[in-house]
Amino acid sequence: MSTATEQSGARTGPAAPDPVAAGAALARDCEARSAPYVLYERDGEVLFAAGVRAEIVLDRSGLHVHSGGRTRTEALTDRPLDQVAAALAAHGEPGWRAYGWAAFELGHLLHGLPTPDRTGALLHLLLPDREARLGDGPPQLRVADPAARAAWEATLAAPPVPAGAAVAVDEVTDTTGYRSAVAAAVREIHEARFRKVILSRTVPVDGAVDLVATYEAGRRGNNPARSFLLRLGGLAAAGFSPETVVEVAADGTFSTQPLAGTRALSGDRETDSALHEELRNDPKEIYEHAVSVQLAQDEVAAVSVPGSVVVEDFMRVVLRGSVQHLASRVRGRLRPGVSSWDAFARLFPSVTASGLPKAPAFAAIGRHEDGPRGLYAGAVLTVDHAGALDAALVLRSVYQRDGLTWLRAGAGIVAQSSPERELEETREKLRSVSRFLVGPGPVVTA
Repeated sequence: MSTATEQSGARTGPAAPDPVAAGAALARDCEARSAPYVLYERDGEVLFAAGVRAEIVLDRSGLHVHSGGRTRTEALTDRPLDQVAAALAAHGEPGWRAYGWAAFELGHLLHGLPTPDRTGALLHLLLPDREARLGDGPPQLRVADPAARAAWEATLAAPPVPAGAAVAVDEVTDTTGYRSAVAAAVREIHEARFRKVILSRTVPVDGAVDLVATYEAGRRGNNPARSFLLRLGGLAAAGFSPETVVEVAADGTFSTQPLAGTRALSGDRETDSALHEELRNDPKEIYEHAVSVQLAQDEVAAVSVPGSVVVEDFMRVVLRGSVQHLASRVRGRLRPGVSSWDAFARLFPSVTASGLPKAPAFAAIGRHEDGPRGLYAGAVLTVDHAGALDAALVLRSVYQRDGLTWLRAGAGIVAQSSPERELEETREKLRSVSRFLVGPGPVVTA
């Protein structure tokens, strides 16, 4: 929340537990009331939004703005994110911040391609009527209604809810034909149809999963670039994002952080050190990373002031939960007249979750995966009145919709890929989430 927001109703609340626990407590309160919410963690600070001042939904039929009990729909232009920006500016109060998610298939629209059949919402944003900023100090609450404020303060002061038992999931067995899909993609790469594609597989989760408890447990066991927990637009998810799609500051400086190239983390120092060196010297992993950074650099340059683009920390190894990755950061400065939404449109979806060139990679994903991805490989994001935008790549997550719960993971396929190794890489990534699935806890009575 900005200074302007803090001056219009925010004040310090009571002392609270650590930010993750505090955000989870507010999320559990919203879950109990079936109320929409978004939790977004960046650099150890948790932003939490709930209540609906307005919702902006983008789908194949148009832009829909829900506010004050009414819905307004407008046809899409060739710049749909400009329409989103205008709707946010029209319905946001001074100092506003919006929260929400973008489906992977939004990339088809942004690249001028037909969106796949069975695609639902492409972008769903919430302008909340109450927010909390949870960091090292006491929580900063922006809640105008006294009763709602008192309820949040009581929630933050309440003892933690007992967690349920662990939920088992089989991330090893593959029933999706993943190896065959990888082999087919490798043949297509040798035919020069594209250079790289990320193919994924879905793992169903049987039994009930407590998403809030799973988020808390998973956040303790991961060290993500961002984390999130949400229930919005009929979709619920908890995730531990290994990288960002784009980070745009209000002054126009921005960056993206492509991760490509993977080895497991076993917890054994000697084994992990050996895998670290293997990762840094594997020609296939280096190639996969280098071509991803090349495209990210081109995309950043397309919206940047000439000469402002730099690549930092090239091929640095970062640890992300159950795996380690090669990582780089590409920075630029937005040209005059170019917005944070333009940067998002250029970089979305991330090359590390789609492929290159992107258009033929989208087509390959459509051929080799069963139906739209939805939130997987999309983004959870925040954007504010000053133009700052922060978008986390949605990987290492658990998803819920229509009574179903599932996990999903993928791997980058290049000419040197081995189907068996790529399948094993999906298993390694799934363990960042599958180890932390938690069932409903005991019923607590007053």
